[in-house]
Amino acid sequence: MVVVSIIALLAAIATSNFIRARKRAQAAKILDDLRTLDGALDQYAIENNKNSGDLAMFSDLQPYMKRMNKLALMGADIFGQPYGPYTVDTPPKVSDRAFQSLSDVAPESFWSPYY
Repeated sequence: MVVVSIIALLAAIATSNFIRARKRAQAAKILDDLRTLDGALDQYAIENNKNSGDLAMFSDLQPYMKRMNKLALMGADIFGQPYGPYTVDTPPKVSDRAFQSLSDVAPESFWSPYY
């Protein structure tokens, strides 16, 4: 009986650590996507002589991203929330849903300057 309770305790600890690690990985993926979009927006603005405050569509940014990658194909985060709007000289923002869902592993300072 003691062995069973020890195994159950270890399983509970491992499960909570796994969930936390998964959420940290999701937050890191979203942050990486935001950085990629920010760089693509800068390249688009430079090559197309766009001014600060000009809007861009996701389709304008696609040529500046790696082909056949999930971000370039969908333009949405892991929760299905689209990134955007895309404004020159304004970094893209993390969606409210992603921020709320991952706030226990990624505080507001983690998302800077994308929140």
